[in-house]
Amino acid sequence: MLRTMALPSSSSSPPLSVSTQMKQHIKQDSFRPHSLKFSSMQKENNINDDNVASFNQNPSRRLALLKLGAAIPESHLLGVRASKLLSADENMMRPRTPPKMAPVSTAVAEENPLEWVNKDKRRMLHVVYRVGDLEKTIKFYTECLGMKLLRKRDIPEERYTNAFLGYGPEDSHFTVELTYNYGVDKYNIGTGFGHFGIAVEDVAKTVNLVKAKGGKVTSEPGLVEGGSTMSAFVEDPDGYKFELLERGLTPEPLCQVMLRVGDLDHAVNFYNKAFGMQLLQRRDFPESKYAVAIMGYGPEDKNAVLELTYNYGVTEYDKGNGYAQIAIGTDDVYKSAKAIELCGGSIIREPGPLPGINTKITACLDPDGWKSVLVDNVDFLRELE
Repeated sequence: MLRTMALPSSSSSPPLSVSTQMKQHIKQDSFRPHSLKFSSMQKENNINDDNVASFNQNPSRRLALLKLGAAIPESHLLGVRASKLLSADENMMRPRTPPKMAPVSTAVAEENPLEWVNKDKRRMLHVVYRVGDLEKTIKFYTECLGMKLLRKRDIPEERYTNAFLGYGPEDSHFTVELTYNYGVDKYNIGTGFGHFGIAVEDVAKTVNLVKAKGGKVTSEPGLVEGGSTMSAFVEDPDGYKFELLERGLTPEPLCQVMLRVGDLDHAVNFYNKAFGMQLLQRRDFPESKYAVAIMGYGPEDKNAVLELTYNYGVTEYDKGNGYAQIAIGTDDVYKSAKAIELCGGSIIREPGPLPGINTKITACLDPDGWKSVLVDNVDFLRELE
C-alpha cells in the first residue's frame, strides 16, 4: 500500500452539511462540548449537516416460547386401565398427588450488547462528504472512475443537493453520498482523512484516462509498499484522493476508506468490539514510520473495508470540514448505541426514529473523533423504495 501523509492545514473549518432527514433531529439534539464550535460556525455560514442513509436486509428476531408439558400419571404411561386403578373398597381410595414440577422462570436474561454485536447483520452502506461543484464531480466520477449516478435529490428550501454514486444498487453496494451546499465551493479536507480506494482492472489505463480528462495524478503506477499490487493515486476536483488498486473483477469496486488515527491498538479494539468489524490485516512499516490495520465485515477483495493508518508519534489530526462520516447498517440501533458506549465511543445522536420519515438511526464518534452513523436495516430498504 502506498503511504500518503497529508500536510497539516491551517484553514478554518466551516460547519457541517445536513440532509432533510438529518436537519430536523440535529436541531433537537444536545451535542457534546467538542461539537459546539461547529454549531456556532453552522449558524454563521448557514451550512447544513449531512444526510444519513441506510441499508439492505430484512432480518426478524423471534423470542422462543417455552413449552410446559402437563404432568402425566405413571399409570397412563404404562397403559393401565382406569378401572383397575381403584380398589373395590371405597375406603382405600386416596387422592392421587400429581408429581411436582420444577418452577419455570418467565424472565429472559438480557443479551450482552457486545456479544450481540457479533451476531448483528452489518454492512458498510455509504460514505458522506462535501463537494464544491456537484456537476463537475459527478462528471469526473462517471467518466474517469466508471461510477454510475444512482440518484440525485435537490432540497432548495434547505439550500443543498445530494448525489449518490457507485458501482451497483445501494441495497447491495457501498456507495458515495456527495453533498453540495448552495454557495459553498471549497472545503478543508484536513490531514486526518486519507483516501478512498477503487479496484480497477488496469491501473495504467485508468491513470491515462484521468490525465486525458484533465484530472490530477499525484502518484504514477507502481507497486504498493511491501506488496505486489499495482496502484496509483489520483485526485478528484475537490482534492479528495483515490487510490487505484489493480485487481481482477470484484463485486465491490469502491473498496476502501482510509482514515488516520492516533492510537492504532485502541482504534482496532474499538471497531472490533463496538462495530463488530474483523481485523483482516495489519502491517507495520518501521522504515517509513507508519502502520496500517484493515477492518471490515468480510474479505477485502469482496467487501468495502476501513483502513486505519497510524503515523509514528502523531496522535492528533486536523479533520477539516469536507469528509463527514460512514453509514453502517444494523438490526437494532438501540443495542448498537449501548455497545458503542461500553467501548468508550461518544453518542452524539441518541438512537431513535428521525422526525418525519421514522428511519431509526444513532450517530457516534470513535476515540479519534471520526463520525459514524448506524441505520436500521429494514428502514433503509423502505427508504430506497
